[in-house]
Amino acid sequence: MDGFQLVETRDDYLRAVESIASGVGPVAVDAERASGFRYSQRAYLIQLHRRGSGTFLFDPPAIGGFEELQAAIGDVEWILHAASQDLTCLREVGLDPSSIFDTELAARLLGLPRVGLASVVESLLGLHLAKEHSAADWSTRPLPSSWLDYAALDVQLLPELRDRVAALLDESGKRDIAEQEFDAVLGKELVVTRADPWRRLSGLHTVKGVRALAVARELWTARDDLAQELDVSPGRLVPDASLVAAARVLPRSKRELAALREFSGRASRTELDRWWAAIERGLATEDLPQLRIPGDAMPPPRAWADRNPDADKRLKAAKSAVADVAERLDMPVENLLTPDTLRRVAWQPPADIAPEWIASALGALGARPWQIDATAQTISEAFVAGSQEAVEPEDAAS
Repeated sequence: MDGFQLVETRDDYLRAVESIASGVGPVAVDAERASGFRYSQRAYLIQLHRRGSGTFLFDPPAIGGFEELQAAIGDVEWILHAASQDLTCLREVGLDPSSIFDTELAARLLGLPRVGLASVVESLLGLHLAKEHSAADWSTRPLPSSWLDYAALDVQLLPELRDRVAALLDESGKRDIAEQEFDAVLGKELVVTRADPWRRLSGLHTVKGVRALAVARELWTARDDLAQELDVSPGRLVPDASLVAAARVLPRSKRELAALREFSGRASRTELDRWWAAIERGLATEDLPQLRIPGDAMPPPRAWADRNPDADKRLKAAKSAVADVAERLDMPVENLLTPDTLRRVAWQPPADIAPEWIASALGALGARPWQIDATAQTISEAFVAGSQEAVEPEDAAS
């Protein structure tokens, strides 16, 4: 493995930027967060490698702004593996590519059976890449040397991997497909603001009644506020199961809450006043949550036969037909067309199910041109077949 430079001061940063700017070709980029340890999803290490300049590991909290680096590489192709996982934290510090090459996404389009970085490197480059530090707490300081070696190797292999993957895309005629997918990743809003995020509590379905839901909401909010204040992953303070247990039981006093065996976690007793105050707010509030959030959610496919039999027949016919197309293209069916997109078109198709109308409906749902070209005709034919199947029993009865 080539060497690397750990960049922890402003002066070293500016020298690194100058070196990177003098390099050639695309820039390999990776970022390490402290998911599961910290509340924030900020980058605690940013790795760059460019041919002709070397490998640099940047310490974002120590460096501050990255305007100079963005100016140096903003118009250069960036190589990332699973770009959607890193773009948000990179953009947070002012690093935003204008074009990318995503080796993980390309591997999916090529039909590789395993698309993790270690698996793709081993399959295409014949090298073993250990991933023992992928789930480490990267907010640790100082970072252990073995972690830094691991982080450097991730980006040092990316240029060679990119070249190999690009050649395979050209050989398979999928280069244009990949470029459309890369552009879609760049244009996608990666930070999703959810209504009622507390409803994502694991096990919330076991909490019955709006009053108990109000308690669950207040407990979640109290935990989230504390987690944000301390920059600690919420589940490390009190796990979801504990909040749900308290909401389900509705203890009548602080002492009863403290005695609740299921209410555990490192902050379950040290912050007992906080949790009890949240329960009291939930028990007293007049702002009661709805049992379910109204929205455009469709029923699960297993309920379609009863709720919308015609749509059920359309979906079954189209799923089989689209799966055949994905097999011919040698890629996962979800990369050819997302299951949600197909379900939405099947549930409420355009008035005319001719291919051009199906194509328009797919485009409105965010399908890329190559996906539309590959599936619109097939879906149209499947819908026709499903509709014919729906009327055959009536014809037979007459």
